[in-house]
Amino acid sequence: MRLLLDTHILLWTIFMSRRLPVATRQLLENPDHEIYYSAASLWEIAIKRGLGRPDFQVDPECILAVLPEMDFIELPITAGHAAAVVHLPALHKDPFDRLLIAQSRMEPMILLTNDELVAQYGAPVRLMD
Repeated sequence: MRLLLDTHILLWTIFMSRRLPVATRQLLENPDHEIYYSAASLWEIAIKRGLGRPDFQVDPECILAVLPEMDFIELPITAGHAAAVVHLPALHKDPFDRLLIAQSRMEPMILLTNDELVAQYGAPVRLMD
């Protein structure tokens, strides 16, 4: 199974947060699963840290350095991913989440999220709570 992590799930995984749902942890620990992170998540972390958001007080360069050690695979943003956002209904306004949804549909892979608005897009998005 190919899994794409939304930004909060990615951060919770890296920092071994108690907020990471047990079911998500089990999916991530399965050696048969490929775990992906999007360049969009690093972009989101960098922008929101620069804006002083309290939930994004992490160094994106440190995050980037640790991801290969965790055997996570980078999913670059392509022009096709960006263009595919046009096909998404306006259920959610966050541009980073919308790009992650488009990426998960195009690749295809399951997008793991804790965001109920993102989950409204349906498969391949999976709400982890």
